[in-house]
Amino acid sequence: MLEFALDARRGSFHLQVECAFASDWTVVFGHSGSGKSTLLRLLAGLDRPLRGHIALDQRPLTETATGLHCAPGRRSTALVAQQPALFPHLTVAANVAYGLRNLDRTARAARVVEMLALVGATDLAARRPQALSGGESQRVALARALAPAPRLLLLDEPLSALDGKASDALLDRLQLWLRENHVQAVMATHDVTDALATSAQVLLLRDGRQDALGPAAQVLATERDRIALRLQTP
Repeated sequence: MLEFALDARRGSFHLQVECAFASDWTVVFGHSGSGKSTLLRLLAGLDRPLRGHIALDQRPLTETATGLHCAPGRRSTALVAQQPALFPHLTVAANVAYGLRNLDRTARAARVVEMLALVGATDLAARRPQALSGGESQRVALARALAPAPRLLLLDEPLSALDGKASDALLDRLQLWLRENHVQAVMATHDVTDALATSAQVLLLRDGRQDALGPAAQVLATERDRIALRLQTP
């Protein structure tokens, strides 16, 4: 279970959220500017709030109530952003292997093969990032994040460059792998179809505040009906 209470300001924007994610797959849904990326960066330890705390399976990821310094040895978190930020001087295989320095060469190579197969990017291993499409880059970034086996995976619009069918297929494989490997995942999206396509708990953010938390079909019923009505309108 991921539990947190966070109070943060970014210019004029103020985020205040306190909740617990019991599901192994949670979607943070909200329109642009609602605070999705801010929340994920705080959970990843990349930004500091004014005050707050974060705990994963009742183990604190922070040392202090303010400042949120990462507790040594306790944060096993990976963040996959919408922009992949792959290392341009490395091949795809080397990018995925980058965080596997604790494995020997044979185990490292096997892990890279496994992760690239999971995301459907086996044939990209020898390429460099400059030769990849946007969707291919996002697949590789996901494989790189998964390779070290994080305990918590944070996904910020991670598959936005993939078409709907490819995105759904990858999400299905990813959810199964995460469940088998006991990895908790939080995915931020503004696309209601991404949220409804998975058996997810959904946190609905609005202007930096929690608007609702619960099953996707329940929390996003209004959004689903709005889209259906729009599709029916000539």
